[in-house]
Amino acid sequence: MNIATPQSPVPILSSSPPSTHSPILAMSPIESYMRSVPEPLYSFAKSKIRVLVLESIHQSATNLFKLETFQVETVSKALLENELIDRIKGVHVLCIRSKTKVTKAVIEAADRLLAIGCFCIGTDQVDLSAAEEAGIPVFNAPFSNTRSVAELVIGEIIALSRKICDKSRDAHNGIWSKSASGCSEVRGKTLGIIGYGHIGSQLSILAEALGMNVVYYDVVSVLPIGNGRALASMDEVLQIADFVSLHVPKAPSTNNLIAHEQIAKMRKGSYLINASRGTVVDIDALAGALKEGHLAGAAIDVFPSEPARNGPGFKSPLCGLENVIMTPHIGGSTAEAQQNIGREVANALIKFVNLGSTVGAVNFPNLDMPISRDCHRILNIHENVPGVLTAINGILSETRSNVTAQILGTSNSIGYIIIDLNKETSGETKSAISGLETSISTRILF
Repeated sequence: MNIATPQSPVPILSSSPPSTHSPILAMSPIESYMRSVPEPLYSFAKSKIRVLVLESIHQSATNLFKLETFQVETVSKALLENELIDRIKGVHVLCIRSKTKVTKAVIEAADRLLAIGCFCIGTDQVDLSAAEEAGIPVFNAPFSNTRSVAELVIGEIIALSRKICDKSRDAHNGIWSKSASGCSEVRGKTLGIIGYGHIGSQLSILAEALGMNVVYYDVVSVLPIGNGRALASMDEVLQIADFVSLHVPKAPSTNNLIAHEQIAKMRKGSYLINASRGTVVDIDALAGALKEGHLAGAAIDVFPSEPARNGPGFKSPLCGLENVIMTPHIGGSTAEAQQNIGREVANALIKFVNLGSTVGAVNFPNLDMPISRDCHRILNIHENVPGVLTAINGILSETRSNVTAQILGTSNSIGYIIIDLNKETSGETKSAISGLETSISTRILF
């Protein structure tokens, strides 16, 4: 797939001046320099870059795209596979959240797609292997909703400990059920965190502020924050914690991480909280433990199967059980988190389109290179097979190109190279590199 020809490259710059009415429009010295350079007559204008934004992604993202003069099309809902296949043609950048599934069929139907942005933490809704093989980096937002998820878990810990949801439901139904039975403070209780990453460690800080003891387990050795204490195994955490909160990614190793065997090891009367991925907990096993009274309650924000759209029809074995909080995957659904996610992912996508930077891509070599003045930049994605770099360097030699900077990174299936070189030979060099049998896509930036 050859994205741009020498007569229609995607540029770094735009001749359209930005507005100055918003603090998010501040430019770095490099960006200011790039915008001051006249746009070549034969360049592929930024205004022709098409961005498809689905699932009501925050306006902060579309604002940044429009600032770049990209064409932005927004759709408030998720699209089904056949709908997305119809809409993806001619799109350069696809922006989604968690409900839209980007399958191999969708990727194969995309004829201009440069990058995909997942405006959330997870990327399991995208066929990452198919995207990688097609030369399409996928970006996400691993940090921006950390606080929102951690705060939700803290609220659930308190609500479970005081049976708040059950008491509230009774009051709505006209039942007065004032009682201290089965209710307690969280101060002095032990919170066990499985997965001590960005969210887990943030949760640790908030729990300590409430007077809780914190223990955790992570497959990677992680230094504790505050008085948190690392334990040698997940089983140790399960055996001593009053509350167990899960913060692990979706992976084969985490599928049904908490099932009958693990729940049996938890303390009688303890609580389970899952705001990570729906496949991490065996819901039937959890429902059984709640019915038997082994667990005193649970809070579940993610489920093995989730509806694609809002509305009736949701079913779960947990429905109707006492002291069970079920929320519709809203861990990161706060105004602050969505605004931050919009900015984080949009900036990563813009930097890739404008500069070729893949820092933050989950399925691609992470490369970034400073801009060289008075140069053109060639971006080449190719099959990761022996001899490609030799062939590319041979072309650079044959075209007598003056290379200012060059960087290469590889993954299992693809290689990605960024080359800054003199303007005089850039068109010829780009054509020759894109003509290699191993080339997947080649762009040239001015």
